[in-house]
Parts: sequence; C-alpha cells; structure tokens
Amino acid sequence: MNLNNEPRKQSEIEYRTKRLKISHKLKIFIIKYFSYLKKYSFIILPVIYLLLGSGAIIYNVQNPVDSLTETWLDYSTVFESLIRHIRLVGFASVGAVLTSVPLGILITRPKFRWLTPLVDNTINIAQTVPSIAILGLFYTILGIGETTALFALWLYSLLPILRNTSIGIQGIAPDIIESARGMGMTSCRIFTKVEFPLALPVIMAGIRTTVVICTGAATLATFIGGGGLGDIISAGLNLDRYQLVYLGATLSALFALLLDNVLGTLEQALKR
Repeated sequence: MNLNNEPRKQSEIEYRTKRLKISHKLKIFIIKYFSYLKKYSFIILPVIYLLLGSGAIIYNVQNPVDSLTETWLDYSTVFESLIRHIRLVGFASVGAVLTSVPLGILITRPKFRWLTPLVDNTINIAQTVPSIAILGLFYTILGIGETTALFALWLYSLLPILRNTSIGIQGIAPDIIESARGMGMTSCRIFTKVEFPLALPVIMAGIRTTVVICTGAATLATFIGGGGLGDIISAGLNLDRYQLVYLGATLSALFALLLDNVLGTLEQALKR
C-alpha cells in the first residue's frame, strides 16, 4: 500500500511546487507592474486623461441626443470653449504666481515682517468668500467680458500661493540660516542659495492648489461673459440637456486632474 501511494504523493508534491512557483511569479509580476506604474505615472496618467477627454469629445459630438444638443456639439464649438478655458486658467494662474510669490517673499523680510499678521488675517477672511461672489463684484466694476473674468480669477488665485510662499520661507530652521551666515554669505546670497530653494517645494504645492481651484472656478466665468467650458455646462442647464452638462463637467475635471498630475510630478522632483 505504501509503495502504491508513493507516486501519488510525489505527484502531489510536484503539483504544489508548481503552484507555489506560479504564485511566486505572479506576485513578482504584480509588484513589478505596480512599481512600473508608479515610476512612470507622470507619463501614463496624463496620457489616460487626454485619451478620456478626446474620447468624451468624439463620442458626444458623434452622438447628439437631439437637434438642440447638436447645435452645441460640434468640434469647433467644443474646442473653442476648451481653448478659452485654458486661456483663462493659464493667464490667471501665471498672474497669480507673478504677484503672490514676490509679495510672499517681501513679507518674510525683516523690514516687512510686521505685515505678516495683516496678510494672514486678510487671507483667512478672503478664503471664506465664494468665487461666484468675487466674479459678481468684478462684474459690477468692469462689466461683462473675458477681462473681467481674468481679473476675478487672478484675485481668487492669489491666496494659496501667497500663504505657501510665506510659510515655506518662514518654516526654514533658524540653524540653517545661521550656518549660512557663519559661512560669510550675504543676506541676498542666503535667500537665493538657501531660503528660496528650500521653500520652493512648498511654493509649488501652493501653485498646484491654485491651478486646480482656478480650473474649477473658471467654469463660473460664463455668468459674466468669460466663456470657457462653463458655456457648455450653462447651455446644458438652460436647455435641460444633461449631455452638455456632463461633457463640460467631464472636460473640466479631466483638465484639472491633468494639471494636478503634471504639477504634482514637478513638486516631487523639487523635493529630491
């Protein structure tokens, strides 16, 4: 009986060994696969977002639910709205960076540190104001148009960058500054070689937050004639055609995710 069972036991051992080898190889493959995705996510994710956005445009343009929707769903209208949205976000964000970073640096200098509490309180109050209220305020001052929307978005985008610039520079350990001063560095050289490089990742995090917020707020520019993807969303709501609402919202969300991924990759690179 024992002799007859010996081949069966041997085959069971071989079978289990094969299963363990396959399981081990599968685990290695999964680990390598996810490590590969993590390593190259800065390329893979933007490509996915672009493909999803392109697919959403093509599908909706080719499949309008009725004639009312068809008047809005043509390539020229969709791409014009998308380009205007990109222009709004781009100009407002660049303007915010060029304004907030120098101002944030200024209030961290010894002569102007008395301004820091005032700026912090202003930021805390301003962050409670909804973006639609800021757009409405500028509408009463400048009227309808893309310029009005740009000014409103620029003002709304200042706060995160200004705060992160101030926090990033003030958060540097005093020992590091003293060490640089002990090496004979001037104040200007300490700032350019020590303070600003160390604060740059924090500043970039503020820029990243600003750009994503601005991308969402730009959809509201349609209410003051600013254009952008908000035009498609607004048309969908007015015509009771949710295909337009979904398209505008999807493109806006994918654009925000794309920018967040690109700027997040840059932020991680600055930390190294």
